[in-house]
Amino acid sequence: MLPLIVFAVGIVVYNYKQDRDDATRRVLENVRSMRLVLDSEVQRMTGGLQVLALTNSLRNDDFQNFRRIALGFVEQYGKGGLVLISDRKGRLVFSSTTEDTASLPPRGNLETIEKVFASRSPQYSDLFTGAINGRQVLTVEVPVFRNGEVIYDLCFSPPVSIFQELVEKQRPDRFWTVSLLDTKGIVFARTPNPSETFGKRASPSLYDEMFRSSEASLPTVSLDGVALAAAYTRSQLTGWTVAAGVAESSLIAPLWRNIAITSLIGGILLLTGLTFAVRMATTIARGEMLHNLLIDELNHRVKNTLALMQAIAVQTFRSSSREERTKFEGRLGALAEAHNLLSQEKWAGSELRDVIVRVLQPFLLSNPDRIRMAGPAVPLSPRLAVVLSMIVHEIATNAAKYGALSNEAGRVTLEWEVIADTPKPRLRLIWSEIGGPPVTAPVQRGFGSRLIERSARDQLGGEATVDFLPRGVVCTVTCVLDEAR
Repeated sequence: MLPLIVFAVGIVVYNYKQDRDDATRRVLENVRSMRLVLDSEVQRMTGGLQVLALTNSLRNDDFQNFRRIALGFVEQYGKGGLVLISDRKGRLVFSSTTEDTASLPPRGNLETIEKVFASRSPQYSDLFTGAINGRQVLTVEVPVFRNGEVIYDLCFSPPVSIFQELVEKQRPDRFWTVSLLDTKGIVFARTPNPSETFGKRASPSLYDEMFRSSEASLPTVSLDGVALAAAYTRSQLTGWTVAAGVAESSLIAPLWRNIAITSLIGGILLLTGLTFAVRMATTIARGEMLHNLLIDELNHRVKNTLALMQAIAVQTFRSSSREERTKFEGRLGALAEAHNLLSQEKWAGSELRDVIVRVLQPFLLSNPDRIRMAGPAVPLSPRLAVVLSMIVHEIATNAAKYGALSNEAGRVTLEWEVIADTPKPRLRLIWSEIGGPPVTAPVQRGFGSRLIERSARDQLGGEATVDFLPRGVVCTVTCVLDEAR
């Protein structure tokens, strides 16, 4: 009996080592997933600010009319958000909190303002004390252009509670510690004990390691003194770091429990014989088979998503320029929004109107009534939801740059219908513009037009046409409907 028990304990210890290796890999996979969620949220903020920067009221220094638009943007993020506009020297010309900017102190964190003017691209700050509200804040800042030159810094300070809610939702269970840190290693969101750790530097072992590489797994001790099997990854978008770890005690406890159980089972196995052993082995094999099936399904989803993102990147940056980089960020943001919606529905599909509203949200900030939508409820499969969100994003972006959404008078009608008199139901979606600048057909088609046409043809099994009519552009997209799974 003793040799059998020793053998069983050896198996348990071996399995523990395997489980620990699996746990380390799982922690790294989780922080990568959390980083994607963080980047998606920040990209949504950035996209909204870039739309604000294109409004005519801001271009014309009509801050009275711009205030209404800015307050609508701030309301999306709840109480505590702040929009500021400053010049190169940090002098405030607009604040969403008051019309009397003359009484306000100059902007804090001039370093980020200088980067916005120098790089002519969005920037993301570290945690600092705001000059206006005196609280620790982070900012997302984009340039405002006039005649090709940067004239203002448009800054949004979101409520820090947004990031705290994000880490709490992403925390797998109570044994996990999840932290968000700025580029200097300062905590701005964490669970557990957020209030005690906010504004503190990362634990020494993590702090020393995070500046050596952009991603790693390591054993560390948390700010609470808990030993963790941890990992971190740095965002290429913001430079912020997502760190997470699972308590070592939660990994060791099952070992001792399994050793005790195995010792008991060893005696039972000696009495019950080979039959029980075969049954137990069969049960383990079935569990392993189910585990592998679930992992394969998850990998399939992730690989499809990465393949789509890679195709977009290759096409967009083939002749790299700042304008194309901005286009790619917008397309990636639209893709992320579609995935967010599908994730909420547990990849069971989504409703067409929800997909369209999610994509068009940044374009509705200045005037929600500019785009009228009408059509029946249409359930979409995950594949259709992702591709249609990219197509609608491209059409709306073109309208914001050249069409009906580029001025204050333009209007858009977006209608759709289901055509049922075919072997498979088909969706017809019509985008009609009116009141925009004079319409002229482009000399050559850009990547956006090719993306719309190829996506409709190759991925949706349909077609897309664009008509440059005197009254405005009309874009028609048809596709075969899948069953929403």
